[in-house]
Amino acid sequence: MTFDDALSYLLSLGHETLTIKLGLTNTETLLTALGNPHHEFLAVQIAGTNGKGSTAAFLDSICRAAGIRTGLFTSPHLISITERIKIDGRPISENDFARFTNEVKTSAEQLLQSGKLETLPTFFEHVTAIALLAFRDARIELAILETGLGGRLDSTTAAQAKVVAITQIAMDHEEYLGHTIEEIAAEKAAIIRPGVAAVIAPQTAEAAQVIIRRCEEVDVTPRLVEPRTALPDDVQLGLRGRHQTDNAAVAIALADALRERGFVISREAIVKGLSGAAHLGRLELWEGKPPILFDGAHNPASARALKNYLDEFVQQPITMIFGAMRDKPLSEMAAILFPHADKLILTEIDNPRAASIEDLKAVLTPDLDRRVYESLTVEEALQIADENTESDGLILVTGSLYLVGAAQDALRASDTQFTSQSHLASAR
Repeated sequence: MTFDDALSYLLSLGHETLTIKLGLTNTETLLTALGNPHHEFLAVQIAGTNGKGSTAAFLDSICRAAGIRTGLFTSPHLISITERIKIDGRPISENDFARFTNEVKTSAEQLLQSGKLETLPTFFEHVTAIALLAFRDARIELAILETGLGGRLDSTTAAQAKVVAITQIAMDHEEYLGHTIEEIAAEKAAIIRPGVAAVIAPQTAEAAQVIIRRCEEVDVTPRLVEPRTALPDDVQLGLRGRHQTDNAAVAIALADALRERGFVISREAIVKGLSGAAHLGRLELWEGKPPILFDGAHNPASARALKNYLDEFVQQPITMIFGAMRDKPLSEMAAILFPHADKLILTEIDNPRAASIEDLKAVLTPDLDRRVYESLTVEEALQIADENTESDGLILVTGSLYLVGAAQDALRASDTQFTSQSHLASAR
C-alpha cells in the first residue's frame, strides 16, 4: 500500500466531520486484534473545547526537553495527515503511515468478515489505531493524545490513559455533546476514571461543578489550575496569546503528575519546553510584506481569545479572510471578529460541512462599515487579500482550521504572487 493508497482508503470511509460515530466498541475491538499497542506505554489524554491542542503541544515539548521519547496524536491536520502523528516532535513518514494503515485496514476487514464488527471503523477510529501502532513500533515512552470529540465515547479514550486533563469547556459540537455547558462538561469529564491523575483547567462555575462531581464519583482528587496562574519569571511561551498562560499551567501540572509516575522532568526541561513549543495554525505568524497571521478560531470562545490578542498586540489595518463550518454559531463569531477587519473577505472551504458564501453574507450586519469581498475559493481569497492589503497591513486567516490548512497549502504551492483580478462583491 502506498501513501496515496492509504489516504484514498481512509477518505473512502467518509469525511471525518460527517461520519462521526461516538462509541468505544469498534476501537476496543480493533485494538485487541492489533495486540493492544496502547499497553506498551503510558498515555496522557487531553479533552476540552479550547486549548487541548496547545496544552498537548506544550506537554510534548516539555517531555522531549526532558529526554522522554514521546508520541503526539492531534487533530485535525493542516496540510498532510501525517501531521497528526508525531514521534519525538516529527511527523510520521508517509511510508510508515501507509504501512500502519494497511495493517489496520487488514484487521478491520477481517473483523468485519468474521462478524466481530458490524461496520468498518470510522476515519477517526482508523487513524487513532494507526497512531497507537506507530507509537508501539517506535518504542515511545509516553503518548500524548488529544481527544477528537467529547471524551466519554471518543476513540482516544480506548487507550486507557493514566493521566488526563480537561481544558477550557465551552459550547461547541452541540449536536453530538449536548446543548448546555453542563451536558458538554459531563461528556468530557467522563475520561476521569478511578485511579487516574486528573488536571483541570480554569472553568466556568457550571462546568467546574460537573467535573468536580465526576471526580467525587470515581474517588479522584483533581488538580485544579487557578486562572492566570503565575508562571516563573524566566518562562517565555512559544505560543502567542495571553490565553496560553492557562494552557501552559495545565501542561506544567501534567508534568508534575508524570513525575509522580516515575518520569524525570526537571524545572529546566519545563522552561525549555514551554519556550520551544509550536502549534501550527494557532496564532501562527508568517513574516512578509504584508505578514499573514493564521488562527483557526472555530467557535465563539476561541474567537474571543483571538479578539483579545488583536486588541492587545495588533495596531496595523487588518484584511480578514474568514471561512467557517455552517454548524457553528456564525452570527456570534462574526460579531466578535468582523469589527476588527478593515477589509473582510468571505470565502468557502472545500469541506462538506462548510458554510456557503450566502451563509456568511447572512451574518453581516448593516452597521458593519467595511469593504466586504467574496470568493468561492481559498486561492482567490488570498489573491484578493494580496491585491488589497498594504505592505504595512496584516492579513488574518481565521474561522476554521480547515481554512488555515487550505490557505497554507495554497501559499506553499504558489511560487509567485497571485495576479488574476479580484472581485469586489460588496462595499459597506
